[in-house]
Amino acid sequence: MKVPRKQEEFKKILAHLEDMFRISLPGMEGQLPMAPLPLEEERFAIKEQISTRKGAVLFLLYPDGDNCLLPFIKRPIYEGVHSGQISLPGGKFENGDADLQATALRETGEELGVNADDILVLGGLSKLYIPPSNFTVYPYLGYVSYTPEFAPDPREVDRLIICDFKRLVNKAVRKKKEIELANGQVIQAPYFDIQGEVVWGATAMMLSELIFLWEKHVAGTVKL
Repeated sequence: MKVPRKQEEFKKILAHLEDMFRISLPGMEGQLPMAPLPLEEERFAIKEQISTRKGAVLFLLYPDGDNCLLPFIKRPIYEGVHSGQISLPGGKFENGDADLQATALRETGEELGVNADDILVLGGLSKLYIPPSNFTVYPYLGYVSYTPEFAPDPREVDRLIICDFKRLVNKAVRKKKEIELANGQVIQAPYFDIQGEVVWGATAMMLSELIFLWEKHVAGTVKL
């Protein structure tokens, strides 16, 4: 009987994702499938608004045995537009950050207790404007080569949600529901069902671009 080599599937996924970044990003085409309706047109304005705040988030892949996992975080309840939502680790650009990639790494380290110096970045996905908080967010994809011992910051993280990459690319986790916003407006929101949590909005749209790239350029060549 052939015994699977440790991290074989994790390394295979990483190799394909790295190759994926050699092609042009789809941007809006990849983000739209998971955009809430009615569509907020300003998300995709050609001319970037100068007054927007800048931030960055990270898809952090890591191995657990032969599996390829990544964490999402559930934000605590607070007075703000993203209270209690599911997001990627990340936050706003600060003056001490060399660039937005550095922002993503620093924030991930602070929020999850991962050594930012251990994270290797494969590439960046398309930026996305978030009208309710006036942020332009830059997503990055990176990994660590070991299983981290997470130490979530309780001020930033109410719950850590771990998802297998194989589940993310399974179409069965993509669903739709009505969501009532704080202002009373009801929208139709596509979402990812991850551990019973509703991953929607900007996080779902950034994830949608990653999966769009995977399905278009990788899925036919690798079986998970």
